[in-house]
Amino acid sequence: MTLPVANEWYTSKKIDDHTTLILEPHVHVLEQANMFLVEGSARDMILDTGMGIVPLKPFLDTLRADPDKDIICVSSHTHIDHIGCVHEFETRLVHPAEADEMAKPSGLSSLYRDDMPARLLQIFLDAGYPPIDELLINAVPYEGYDPKSYVLRGAPATGLLNEGDVVDLGDHTYTVLHLPGHSPGGIGLFEDATGVLFGADAIYDGPLIYDGPGMSVPDYIKTFEKLKALEVSVVHGGHDPSFGPDRMHQIIAHYEAIWRG
Repeated sequence: MTLPVANEWYTSKKIDDHTTLILEPHVHVLEQANMFLVEGSARDMILDTGMGIVPLKPFLDTLRADPDKDIICVSSHTHIDHIGCVHEFETRLVHPAEADEMAKPSGLSSLYRDDMPARLLQIFLDAGYPPIDELLINAVPYEGYDPKSYVLRGAPATGLLNEGDVVDLGDHTYTVLHLPGHSPGGIGLFEDATGVLFGADAIYDGPLIYDGPGMSVPDYIKTFEKLKALEVSVVHGGHDPSFGPDRMHQIIAHYEAIWRG
């Protein structure tokens, strides 16, 4: 399968004065995770790091007002599309339930559809995602790139994030929310002062995945109860565009109705 060479691997869009959304547009929508660079007065944060097909930090540093400022990497969970470049960062934070997986990834670690379990592919189709061609990418990052060479490296955590911990960037502070359901150690970040919620894969405006390995509907129901109690102004999900509180409650109600049968 011959693929074109991408003009650029990452794209970026400023969504407020201190937050930049980063995407990998040539990755299949299923694995095209949102990455968020949040610049703070004391330190910066990158929330999730994509697939790891191309180094991320050099691109990030072109976006940062001060590339020499400390930057911390927070992994919302450890699926392939969220920890691909985690090894590039000195400070790596994750929930303890997924620290072992981040250090030594054991799940999906290939760009080829045929390396994905058939049941998992069916789960994605049933959820509403488009079929995957031979590869999870529709372009290569440079001439001569071999998709077979792809490796999901992972990296040991340098610190752990539990419910109620705080990620302090100086002028912005985010409380850690443990949001299992999509994954055992899934976390979100909530800034009480602004109502900004980084919901990761616990909630986004697209087909939620709740029936695969390591997933739990009972846990998801509890996660939704936690989210409904928040005074949210905007939700930046792990995939798809951001949305407001009304849409958040609509998404929650939709899946609660499905699970009630």
